[in-house]
Parts: sequence; structure tokens; C-alpha cells
Amino acid sequence: MSLCHASDAVAVVAEVVQQSLRAERLDRQQAPLPIAMRLSDHPLPGQSSVLRLHAPMAEPDLSCFWLGLPLRNPLVVGACGPLGDDLDTLVELERCGAAAVVLPSLFEEQLIVEQLAFHQRSLQGRDSVAESLSYLPEPHWFCVGPDAYLRHVEQARARLSIPVIASLNGAHPGRWLSSARRLEAAGAQAIELSLYYLPTDPELSSAAIETEVEEIVRELRAELKLPLAVKLPPFFTNLRAMARRLASAGADGLTLFNRFQEPDIDIEALELRSRLQLSTAQDLLLPLRWIALLHGREPLDLAASGGIQRGRDVLRLLMAGASCTQVVGALLRHGPRRLQSLRVELQAWLRAHDYTRLRDLIGCMAQHSAPDPDPYERTPYLRSLQAFQPLQAIGEGRPC
Repeated sequence: MSLCHASDAVAVVAEVVQQSLRAERLDRQQAPLPIAMRLSDHPLPGQSSVLRLHAPMAEPDLSCFWLGLPLRNPLVVGACGPLGDDLDTLVELERCGAAAVVLPSLFEEQLIVEQLAFHQRSLQGRDSVAESLSYLPEPHWFCVGPDAYLRHVEQARARLSIPVIASLNGAHPGRWLSSARRLEAAGAQAIELSLYYLPTDPELSSAAIETEVEEIVRELRAELKLPLAVKLPPFFTNLRAMARRLASAGADGLTLFNRFQEPDIDIEALELRSRLQLSTAQDLLLPLRWIALLHGREPLDLAASGGIQRGRDVLRLLMAGASCTQVVGALLRHGPRRLQSLRVELQAWLRAHDYTRLRDLIGCMAQHSAPDPDPYERTPYLRSLQAFQPLQAIGEGRPC
């Protein structure tokens, strides 16, 4: 480079710096956002360029609310032993971006065993309660007992700055629900009641089942001042009617849905096998539909559970009307850092579509907001049957 060109280059850079300083002073006086200037926009002599000022866009606000709890983003860690049993794992999940954690469940059977054992000791040798204990699961089936669970809640609250939600899992009303007060005293900031019940009695009507579910919620509400969410299975005759009854019974929100873990048959050993099946993207469609149908209909916060693998899955559920999403399967497959990827994907989509707040899109595609509400009901069934092309599905008619 010649001395002439070098001096010209120095002069250009100096001028750019002076313009930048003048822009910064002007910005401090007049503009609400800082103005940034890229030196790469100002090449050396011989290259053409136009001076451009760039106002950096603030990161979209991902904050939202669930059960009255402020969340920094909609990514909640759902109830799962491998994710919630270890305190160090919980700390890592928070570091990677979790907005709240739902701890693994304390089961109805555990609490009944504890209460019966206490009653047995009070009877001083009578064997009637001992016999009833034999009908319940062995204590070693569970990772922790009730006392250890309470300590875990306390320790999680001490080490985490995000909301800690305790989980109760049951299927029947009863005295075991009184244990919820101990969870509140231990520091839980909300309770998620997970209902897992497979009725097989042919004499038990659907109306009786729904009344029993409502009674569980009503009894638990009487024990608690904390926010209460109910995690439901999808198998109700009329889920919207059930949602209304649960809201009347005292529920503050619903988590949709609790997934049944189905047994399988080993055809060689002639045995039943149980294996945890992680959710897939297809599992997202059922909660998406029902969240869209329920959003805005009842005074309930809706959380989505199942099938969340990518940031676009979170967006779809939020558009349907979810207040937040519970992530489990993706974290078990990919580890806590998956939360970082989900958050980055959310921010990128919001920036690309000129959203400054995530809350602005919640419910925008719910049934009551949609221009045509029918596609959430019978129309998709009819359209999918009419549009299906069997020859394409089996490889354009090639022989099997």
C-alpha cells in the first residue's frame, strides 16, 4: 500500500470514529436506543459504500405466567425422576434456561402406606392393619419416602431461584390428600395433582368417575392455599365439561395430558413388559387441539405436556393457548442443554416475525380466536379422509 493510500485509510477510519462519537452523543440526548456502527460498512478508498447506522434490536421478551407464578420463559421441566431427583441436575437445568421445575411425584400409595404404618404402631400388635399393608406396593418400589420428599422440596427451594412445584399422583379421594399441607410448609410454590387412573369396573359409570375426580380436587383445594394445577389423562367423555367442573372445584390450571405407559407382551417369554416410552412429535397434536378448544373458555391456566422436541413445537402450543410447556422427553434424549436450543429457536422466530413479547402470541390460534373455529372439531377428520391417497401411501401401487 502506498503512503498516499495509507494516509487516506487512516483519515477514513478517523472520520468514521468521529461520526460514531457524534452519533453516540446525539443518541444519549435524543434516542431511546443506542446506535451502533459497523466499521466494515466503511471500506478503504477504491471501494464504494454508503454510511449506514444500525439500531440493535432488543431480545424478545420471553416472560410469561403460569398459575400466577412469573416465568422467565415458557420452558418448564415436567415431573420426571431422572430430571428432578438430583439437586445438581436441577441446578444445571436452571442454568440452561428452565423457567420452573415440577418435581417427581409423591404417590398416593406411599402416603397410605405411611399412614397405615403409623396406625399399625398405634394398635400395638394387632394384625389387621398389617394385612392391609400387604395389598399396597412395597416401599422399595419408590425412589424416596414422604419425609425424604419433603427434604428434597426444601433443598430444591434453597438452591434454585426459579419456581419449585411439587407433584402428587393419585386416583382416589381420601386422607392421603392431607399430606399436601406438608408440601406447602416445605416451600413448594404450587402443587400439580397428577391423575393416573385406569377404571376397569363395568359397573362404574363415567359420571361416577368424573364425580370422584372432582372430589379429589375439591378435597385437595380445601387443604391448600397454593396454586393448584391438575394433570389430566385425555380419556373423558366431555373434557370441556370436566374442565369446568374442576375450575369450580378449585383448580387454577390444567396440564394436558398425563400419558399412560402401556404394557407390552413378550411373545417368547409370555410375559408382560413395561418400558418407559418417551413422547414423540405426534404426541403433541392431542394436547394442542384440546388447549385450543379450552383456551379462554374457563378461568384456567393451561400447560402443555408431551411431544415437545423443537422451538417450533413450543410456539405451536403457545399459539393454541398454552401458558407454558412442560419438557421431559427432549431433555432425557439430549440433556439439559436442549433448553438453550429451545430458547434460541424461540427468540429467532420472534425476531423474524417482529414480536417483541412472547405473551402477544399466546392464544392467537385458539378456537375462539380463529377465523374459522370448525377445524378444531370435525372438519379435520373429514378433510384427512378425503385427501388421503392410498396408492401414494403404499408406494404408488408397487407390490409388497
